[in-house]
Formats: sequence, structure tokens, C-alpha cells
Amino acid sequence: MSAEQALPRPQPARPGSNDHGGVARVGGVPVSTLSLQALIRRMLEEAPLRRSLGERALLVFDCNGQGLSMNANDPAFRADLAQADLIHADGQIIVAASRWVGGPAIADRSSTTDMFIDSLKSAAASGVRYYLLGGDERVNAECARRIGEMAPGLKLAGRRNGFWTPQEEDAVIDAINAVAPDVLWVGTGKPREQAFCVRNRDRIKAGWIVTCGGLYNYVTGDYPRAPMWMQKAGLEWLHRMATRPKQLAWRYLTTNPHALWLIWKHRHG
Repeated sequence: MSAEQALPRPQPARPGSNDHGGVARVGGVPVSTLSLQALIRRMLEEAPLRRSLGERALLVFDCNGQGLSMNANDPAFRADLAQADLIHADGQIIVAASRWVGGPAIADRSSTTDMFIDSLKSAAASGVRYYLLGGDERVNAECARRIGEMAPGLKLAGRRNGFWTPQEEDAVIDAINAVAPDVLWVGTGKPREQAFCVRNRDRIKAGWIVTCGGLYNYVTGDYPRAPMWMQKAGLEWLHRMATRPKQLAWRYLTTNPHALWLIWKHRHG
């Protein structure tokens, strides 16, 4: 039985309860109640303004079952996650749990892949510039090509693969700052991407910095997405485990039960 299946059936979010955003505490992590579309609107409106004014970049991290487990087990990851300005619900278990434990309800799941893909055409129309950091060179380049086809007119500020040595990190930051993107997408996987963002947020010239894990691989099709019915049912993790068992089976079999226990443990806040 999955963590999602073990939870009581979630109740619908209260109409209008998430229109302006709030915070739901799930498994010990403060998660934004913003809907996917509200999150996208905020990003596209706020990121260019912050960047143009030279304000400190907003850190946007995601939360799913793995994140809950790592937050409890890894002190360094917990410290980095605590530095986020906004944490959104990347996993359906987080949305369901917010309605199960009471308090503010999270509007819906805002998977990073949906957040990225659903924002492309609006970003192109409004001139919001993205920078893609992460993945291997082939995947990163192919992702850049595909989103150009998906959203003609999209202004890609730049891109770079996710492999560099500590000695090369300054050059990575310099390359980003040379183009000063509105949104920097960082996809190097937990916990590396969070550590990179926290370590360099005061040096990076961008409006928003958003962690995105394996996003680029999903855009290119290297990682297949689950059918929509599985996504809506909170079973995308099962599809991922079935299609990439060597990489993900152990992760889900260990973090899902732990995440469920953490949700129960912190059910009263």
C-alpha cells in the first residue's frame, strides 16, 4: 500500500481558500497552498521585477515524499530547505495530507514539470527569460530545442549541463550572471540542487531560482510521465518505479512509508 493510498480520501479544497496563498505544515515542512496556476502567475509577474530591481533572488524549492524523508534524516538538507522562500507541493501525497490533517488546504499538486511546461507559452508572450541549468549535455540541449518548438518566441537566456567541479562553480555563476535570467531552473537532483542554490543565492543575478530535479529528462521524453489518471490519483510514483526500477524502487519503498509516518507524527502542526 502506498503512502497516498493509506491516507483518508482528501476533501475538496475550500473555494477561494488558496487564492492569495498561505502555508500548510505537512510532515514538518511549511508548504505553500498556492495552486499550480497561481504559482505560475506569481513567478511570471514577480521574477522579472525582482531581477530588474536587483533584488535578492527568491528561492523556490519543491516538496514530495522523498523531500519529507530527507528533511527528517539529513541535517544539511533540512538546513537548506529551511532557507527556501517558498516550498510547493510537488507530490500528491503532500496535497492529500494537507486536507487530512486540517488547517490550510493546498489547492492542488504543482509538480515542477507541470509548472515549467504550463508556463512556457505565457513566458514567451510576456518576455520572461529562462536559464536551464542541469542534466547532461545531450538532455539539456534537447530540452532547450524542444521548448523552443513548444513555445515559439520563448527567450532562453542560456543553458548549461549540470556537471562541474567545485573549482568550476565560480565560472558557472559568472555565466548565469552574464545573462541575468528572470528564472533560473536548477535540475541537479536532491540534495545537490538545494545546496547549490542556498550557497550561491546572494551571488546569482536572477529573479527566481527554482529547483527542478529531473525536469529536463521529462521534457525530452527520456523519463516517461505517468498517464493522467495515475497523476491525478497520486500514483505517478508507482509509474516511475515501474519504468525505472533500478534507480527508483529503493527510494520509493523506503521514503514513502517514512513520509506517511512523518505526516502522522506532525499531524497537529
